[in-house]
Amino acid sequence: QTCALPISLRLRRLRQADWIRRLVRETVLTPADLIWSMVVHDGPEAEIPVKSLPGVARMSVARAAQAAREARDLGIPAIAVFPFIDGEKKDARGTAAHDPDGLIARTVRAMKDAAPEVGVMCDVALDPYTSHGQDGLLEGGRILNDPTIERLVEQALMQARAGCDILAPSDMMDGRV
Repeated sequence: QTCALPISLRLRRLRQADWIRRLVRETVLTPADLIWSMVVHDGPEAEIPVKSLPGVARMSVARAAQAAREARDLGIPAIAVFPFIDGEKKDARGTAAHDPDGLIARTVRAMKDAAPEVGVMCDVALDPYTSHGQDGLLEGGRILNDPTIERLVEQALMQARAGCDILAPSDMMDGRV
């Protein structure tokens, strides 16, 4: 089948000059578009490989501070921090979630001391801290929504006081926001 347009009307204007090609390009990804996601642990080892995620390792507090400097130097504007909590520190109420001297608070402070210009995001959720692995406080197999929200507020306030720039709620409790 032949084209109905005369050859003199070929629409090539988007390919004529470099400036127009750059202007209409669909996507340009730079380090400034990235958020470095990391899991931190409360031990002396700088990194602990995650067997189920090849190439991914949990970082110590000191290693996370070093990573904040690396992010700054690479032009990555923010880091999202997630905790790996030792099972011995977990309980049914997720008490460690709002500990001002706990893993996340120490990590955020260390990262902000190392590279204050890098944004730090923290997950506001109880599941890493509860012995049952749920985001909500449980009673008789049911999630207690309002008491859970109170606990999440305590966690969010601790994170903000530690220097967290963005609080990212992921718990999905009703009336949360």
